[in-house]
Amino acid sequence: MSTDYAHPAASRGLFAGYLALLLWIPVPLGSNRPWAWAILELVVFALTLWWLVGYARGNNHRSPALIGAWPALLCMALWLVYVALQLVPLPPELLQFLSPAAARWHADAAWPLQHVAAPLTLDQYATRDGLLKSATYVAFFALSLALLDRRERIAATAYALVISGFAQAMYGGLTALASQPGADSVAHGTFVNRNHFAGYLVMCLSIGLGLLIGSLTGEKSRSWKQFFRNIIAWILSTKMLLRLALVIMVIALVLSRSRMGNSAFFISMLVTGAIGLLLAKRAPRSMVILLSTLVVIDIFIVGAYFGVEKVVERLEKTQLEDERPESTLALAIWKDYPAFGSGLGSFRVVFPRYRDPHLVETYTHAHNDYVEFASETGAVGIALLGLMVLMSFAVALRAQYVRRDPLMRGISFGAMMGIIALMIHSSVDFNLQIPSNALTFMLVLALAWISLYYGQFERGGDGFSRDN
Repeated sequence: MSTDYAHPAASRGLFAGYLALLLWIPVPLGSNRPWAWAILELVVFALTLWWLVGYARGNNHRSPALIGAWPALLCMALWLVYVALQLVPLPPELLQFLSPAAARWHADAAWPLQHVAAPLTLDQYATRDGLLKSATYVAFFALSLALLDRRERIAATAYALVISGFAQAMYGGLTALASQPGADSVAHGTFVNRNHFAGYLVMCLSIGLGLLIGSLTGEKSRSWKQFFRNIIAWILSTKMLLRLALVIMVIALVLSRSRMGNSAFFISMLVTGAIGLLLAKRAPRSMVILLSTLVVIDIFIVGAYFGVEKVVERLEKTQLEDERPESTLALAIWKDYPAFGSGLGSFRVVFPRYRDPHLVETYTHAHNDYVEFASETGAVGIALLGLMVLMSFAVALRAQYVRRDPLMRGISFGAMMGIIALMIHSSVDFNLQIPSNALTFMLVLALAWISLYYGQFERGGDGFSRDN
């Protein structure tokens, strides 16, 4: 069965633009500025329109992953509809029934005009902006499923992420090491916040590690001569360059001094490694060695020179209750807006009403993606988002079990690790509020579906073959 679903010449420029976007998004402060958001949104919509025009002309076709990922696409479509409904003006009686706190908010704002229709959201501008961003992320997810329909494109996209992470690591690491003596050298790359820099690096590391695992052959040396020949061949191969890039990214991750960024990386690597070894009936010895050396070398050797002990010190001193008061207050907001939230993006407007008078700082985001999304979109919104992520993780897990294609197993490994890592990190930070990190996470989710469905759709039975 052929796995080419588009004419290469027809979509070569489209794919080049897609890769350029991946390399660009972290550069302008994580695309976390209005002008950078605008560029990101325009480029994603332009690329999506380009693909749709090609599809209408018969040059592009739906890939197996695009067809197979319909549950995730349906969930995302429901999310977009839900956020749009937050903007719809509702009669006062219906608003009072759905969200009494929102009805009181709008009644106070509209006094003495008490009977004016009002929406569920308390910040219409922010919710419209959030809806546009959400549409951008969904379009990028679908575009990734459609474009990555050939092995070389899947591999090129994964390597593009590694190159981007390596460039960020080199820039962040060198600027941190070049800081004045006595200064607290912290790597943050082109990001304003070192934690968001760490979150981006961990996703790049996850996909890079998946590539490295996918390249393992499990070949055994039958003599010392063959052993040394294999060692030399490995040193001269691209695998060595990939391994060095991963080491440099780990160095930069440690230099970021991000407590949860480093914790999320090592926890997700160990958990995903255990899953991979458990699901592989005949796990390559090289995979066991690779995972072991990553832990030993990266922690005890690289960390000894580049400051892992400082990260440990910061972990020991962490008191989340004292350092994250806005997360606790976000839970109070959710309590008042339990079902439908206060409106996507409305946290910065609602937070001042709940702020303790003794709290001097003003927060635009909670340092916890879960409670911020829950406070803004309620139980309905957090359920849709959670279902989307859980479905993606489940298909990556299934790919680990049913696929025998080394590249697809590696990609599914990287997707699982990236999902676990960002879900851990999101408990104490707001990576998903940063456009570059959110868009990269959408790619990680798309790679999970691609790892399962590439070359496997409509192949009889359940559509999967364990012989690939």
